[in-house]
Amino acid sequence: MKVAITGATGFVGSRLVQRLHAKGHQIVVLTRNTTFAQKVFPSEAFPNVEIVAYTPNASGSWQSVIASCDSVVNLAGEPIGEGRWTPERKQEILNSRKLGTQKIVEAIANANPKPTLLINASAIGYYGTSETATFDETSLSGNDFLAQVCQAWEAEARKVQEAGVRLVILRFGIVLGNGGALGKMIPPFKMFAGGPIGSGRQWFSWIHVDDLVSLILQALTKPEIKGVYNGTAPNPVRMADLSQTLGQVMNRPSWLPVPGFAIEALLGDGAIVVLEGQQVVPKRTLETGFEYKYPNLQSALRQILT
Repeated sequence: MKVAITGATGFVGSRLVQRLHAKGHQIVVLTRNTTFAQKVFPSEAFPNVEIVAYTPNASGSWQSVIASCDSVVNLAGEPIGEGRWTPERKQEILNSRKLGTQKIVEAIANANPKPTLLINASAIGYYGTSETATFDETSLSGNDFLAQVCQAWEAEARKVQEAGVRLVILRFGIVLGNGGALGKMIPPFKMFAGGPIGSGRQWFSWIHVDDLVSLILQALTKPEIKGVYNGTAPNPVRMADLSQTLGQVMNRPSWLPVPGFAIEALLGDGAIVVLEGQQVVPKRTLETGFEYKYPNLQSALRQILT
């Protein structure tokens, strides 16, 4: 296959490129920063990777490279968990997903020949937050800021179907691996100062990065897969359980809670990402026969931390 990927230098994208390259596929990395991309994917180690400069929110000559690709994986988007959600930051978070997807779909629609598949990232923020509800792929959307972002993001992706292209939307949970959210949680535990964030009752719907990449690879290779799938492990946990398990795996105490007001002071509105959660189950994902390598939190954390 020849696969174009946006967000390829990120946490999930770089692992996806590695796995595709190891299988001998051709990869087109669409990136805003070609210098950085060349450091992540040096040509001597990644001869199957072509690096192309693109402007996510604008049409341009970069769109022509889509025509030679079998599939497109759109992972790009401004990080939501870094810094305060000022009005300008919220607009960046929305535009990077809505406009970025719009331009990818435009490129696919104008391509000749067209790719046959678009895999578009979304997030479980689509469902809103709740301590009591359980959400699957058929659940209605929430109405907070992140839910609205996901709705707009997915709406742009759906337009690719008008061009007769298969669409897979993967709603990512919290992705666990070396880096990402877990990378920010580990240092306090190393210093014997770890503990649950906020009330500890909020749900934490997670997935190991290798399982998420395997889900993407399944969608690339199985034409019967289409529509929305939750990119989460089948066993979500509450924050207190996450903290306790992380402490056990690291052989550290997990008794020092991080009060909600401290997170709010640091992140403002963005604190909702860690202080409020949602219990999300991958009902449709399991129905495809997908087998998780890390279905349980303890096995996932052990693999990552050892």
